[in-house]
Amino acid sequence: MACFRQAVAVIAILHSCWVLDVYAYRIWLNSYQTHAIDAVATATAYGGSKSLEGSSPFVHMQYHMGPVLTSNIRAYIIWYGSWKSTQKTVIRDFLRSISKAARKPSVAQWWSTVQLYTDQTGANISKTVEIAGEHRDRYSHGKLLSRMSIQEVIRAAIGQNGSLPIDSKGGLYMVLSSEDVAMQDFCQAVCGFHYFTFPSIVGYTLPYAWIGNSAAQCPELCAYPFAVPSYMTGMTPLKPPNGDMGIDGMISVIGHELAELSSNPLINAWYAGDDPTAPTEIADLCEGIYGSGGGGSYMGSVLTDGMGASYNINGVRRRKYLLQWVWNPYLNYCAGPNAMDAV
Repeated sequence: MACFRQAVAVIAILHSCWVLDVYAYRIWLNSYQTHAIDAVATATAYGGSKSLEGSSPFVHMQYHMGPVLTSNIRAYIIWYGSWKSTQKTVIRDFLRSISKAARKPSVAQWWSTVQLYTDQTGANISKTVEIAGEHRDRYSHGKLLSRMSIQEVIRAAIGQNGSLPIDSKGGLYMVLSSEDVAMQDFCQAVCGFHYFTFPSIVGYTLPYAWIGNSAAQCPELCAYPFAVPSYMTGMTPLKPPNGDMGIDGMISVIGHELAELSSNPLINAWYAGDDPTAPTEIADLCEGIYGSGGGGSYMGSVLTDGMGASYNINGVRRRKYLLQWVWNPYLNYCAGPNAMDAV
């Protein structure tokens, strides 16, 4: 639920994600629950790096006995606002890359770290993520949204006049808003968040996320490092790998929320801390880390293509993405497939 995006050490560039009036912050825990297995062997088998990016003996991810998404994950996209077909294609290709082979380091390898998380039966998060449906919403709730209106948007999409099914077993709903749509606390504190719908509003309990396109509003906050704040003198923005600063910035937020939706869909599964209203989740711990050596003011070592664009992961159809790392629960540090010892 929380996704604090630390872009630099001196100033935390936040794209923090919380729901309602609950503010998320980091909580350090002294207990750790996991399966008694060979951690290094398991993480390596799933493509985890052995580099110690973001490691800390004070960070402990705990399982709180809730469900994770172990069945094939079906993503339902609600395109809110005005979207170009090229923008939709970049996002679709990213989601499809999770379950399909691509040139290494790949999105599928990145997802394999998310797969390390299990439910109380020992079943891992599914390796399969598919786009199961899409719905177009042309500003049904205007161009200024709130956290509650997002649930109303979902209700309309799955209602009698909607085009999406009610999928409570393996389904998740992603509301993606275009660059001309403002959101409560967007650009002040949030770039995206995830939670679950309330039966009193939607009629069902369904995991969902909202992510906004920040290109026209605050790219220096939510599309960093493809845009940088004015106070960061001397720092040149990176060139986005898909030629769209807003969409390329969204990709990392989408990956962040998808990883946390899968490992903590009802806010009672994997997170650090004892307070579910302020959890630190598996992507929160690795905000701002994209490669080996990352942490503090340094994003880590990433790749550059022939056109000078920066990326760290490959997808289907020769796509390239810059995607933050996620927390490895066995090795207790951030991991990604583009690590120097994994490439």
